[in-house]
Amino acid sequence: MTKKLFGTNYPVSICFIVVNEFCERFSYYGMKAVLTLYFVSYLKWDQDFSTAIYHAFSSLCYFTPLLGAIIADSWLGKFRTIIYLSIIYAVGHVVKSVGAIPTVGDGNTHIALSMLGLILIALGTGGIKPCVAAFGGDQFSEEHVNERQKFFSIFYMSINAGSLLSTVITPILRGDVQCFGGDCYALAFGVPAALMIISLFVFVAGSGLYKKTPPKGNILVKVCKCIGFALKNKWQKSKFDPPRKHWLDWAEEKYSKRLIQEIKMVLHVLMLYIPIPVFWALFDQQGSRWTLQATRMNLAISDAFILKPDHMQMLNPLLILLFVPIFDLIIYPLVALCKIKITPLRKMATGMMFAGLAFVAATLVEVNVVTTVVEPAPAGKFLLQVINLAQNNVSLQIPGTDSFPESIPHLQDPPNYVMVPLGASSKEVMMNIVSAGNTFECAQNITQHKAYSLILYPTAAGVQCKLVEDYIKKNEEGNPLLRFINTQTGAINLTVGGVDFHVPADYGISANETVERSIYSSVSCVSDTQNCSYVDLGLLDFGASYTAVLLEDSGQTEARRLEDVKANNVPIAWQLPQYVIMTAGEVMFSITGLEFSYSQAPANMKSVLQAGWLLTVALGNVIVLIVAEGAGLEQWKEFLLFAGLSMGVSIIFSIMARFYTYVEPEQLDKITWRIRRRRKLMTHSERRTN
Repeated sequence: MTKKLFGTNYPVSICFIVVNEFCERFSYYGMKAVLTLYFVSYLKWDQDFSTAIYHAFSSLCYFTPLLGAIIADSWLGKFRTIIYLSIIYAVGHVVKSVGAIPTVGDGNTHIALSMLGLILIALGTGGIKPCVAAFGGDQFSEEHVNERQKFFSIFYMSINAGSLLSTVITPILRGDVQCFGGDCYALAFGVPAALMIISLFVFVAGSGLYKKTPPKGNILVKVCKCIGFALKNKWQKSKFDPPRKHWLDWAEEKYSKRLIQEIKMVLHVLMLYIPIPVFWALFDQQGSRWTLQATRMNLAISDAFILKPDHMQMLNPLLILLFVPIFDLIIYPLVALCKIKITPLRKMATGMMFAGLAFVAATLVEVNVVTTVVEPAPAGKFLLQVINLAQNNVSLQIPGTDSFPESIPHLQDPPNYVMVPLGASSKEVMMNIVSAGNTFECAQNITQHKAYSLILYPTAAGVQCKLVEDYIKKNEEGNPLLRFINTQTGAINLTVGGVDFHVPADYGISANETVERSIYSSVSCVSDTQNCSYVDLGLLDFGASYTAVLLEDSGQTEARRLEDVKANNVPIAWQLPQYVIMTAGEVMFSITGLEFSYSQAPANMKSVLQAGWLLTVALGNVIVLIVAEGAGLEQWKEFLLFAGLSMGVSIIFSIMARFYTYVEPEQLDKITWRIRRRRKLMTHSERRTN
């Protein structure tokens, strides 16, 4: 007899299933929250390729449920399928964590382990996806329908609770915990791995309490065979036999009319699924493009509260928990009071429109974000800025160009980089420096696409120059970049937030180093020849690149900070509207879509429609993969493309929904009764011909 929970009609076994789901979702979303930044920062992939791999992985996670459903229904049953695939899942997490340890092999080893881990995770999470919720439902007796419905609500809450906590915790583990000399991706992946192992142990611990149903054969396979037989039969006999009302009727020679009618109902719904992948193409970019957008924004809510770029993903599960009761208890009833008929398909169409509006908001944010981004020079050109450390204002003349028409003041923050024509992939460029009526030559080897700082400094012979290649790409995690120029006669060593800088004497230049965003008012400074104990650098802000010039003033070393690449000036709060609009769209689209699919499917076809629904998520990620790798658009244009695509598809979906006739699956019982009735009235010869 099934043990009940505290005198209720809830089986004790569901406690193990709910905890198992919480831990599994924590492991999945926790790993996924930092995945894009791992690709960009740790594996050093570019943003487009990182986005493509992220969505390829997401797509695979939603293709593999088909495999899991077939294994569970045809051979192993749900319980053993969950066990075996969870083991693969946990192994994938462990492999992924090991691949994030810098001391394990080289870069190729890290890539190989990461890809292997992701493939195993996709097999595991996708394979158990169609099994766990259904296995939980199997624990209830048929008379406890209300308890089963409440279980699914609790189950859905456990998913969002696991997602919310993981998207808060794993970015902190990644960024605030330092290991192997940098961000601790090994720990950020290791904790989700531990949660997946705990999930497996919790599920196994409840083994003796579960109600386990044996496999009954996979209806999905049967549906595919029926469709295949109908197409084959139509192809072979349509030229000789009279036409039939529907192409599936050609399967009547082998399959029952009830099955054929059920498949017709399912195909009717699947036709509505054709536009649906576009919604998921937009929705899943919260973990890729929107996270990358956050790295180029100001992440400070206040001086004491600073977010990580990947923290913004926590807004989705948090808002889901808030919006579901708000929509059910307030918004939908208010709309109904306005005499507007609310149907599932209308909700879904509105949700798709909201997704498009979310990307309009993301486009507006992106247009403002890119104002501080320095784009690389195109072929045949280079970028140049001038840092004038000479005593006077100077003029720079580059033969064949008028790139610097105005004089350059002494020790002034350079304006934006100037794009200078080169006319070749690389060559030596002769530049003339005019100072106090004197002209000095400066010959430098220049390469196209690159950005440079030309540093002018005084010597006994006049003004001399140094050309330094600049790193203009903003740090993927939003941290500032810093370097020093030393105008003094002795070398200087500084420590900025735990990062050491060595600056050679006589206009020597330190290496560029990434430091934490902070106010550095007393940076430790050591010099053999000058009085140098502390220097004030002020605020080193998100996304900026700085050159700090070390000067002598009254026997003391001081720092004059110049901003090469502007700091991120768009507050992270600007992303809030796009997350709010997208989550509102998800509530109307995703939850309603699941309910619609369930209600429109015959009892034994619900797994088929569930598989079809999950497949739309996979196809949505394929769309992003294609656009990210193939379109080559500027980010704001790509966002606008997706917004327009969503709006257009929502209109198409609305037209399709207009012609859809809602079906009550109970009608199948009437159809079956009519078929049986007709058969009883048929003669023996009629039965044989039919």
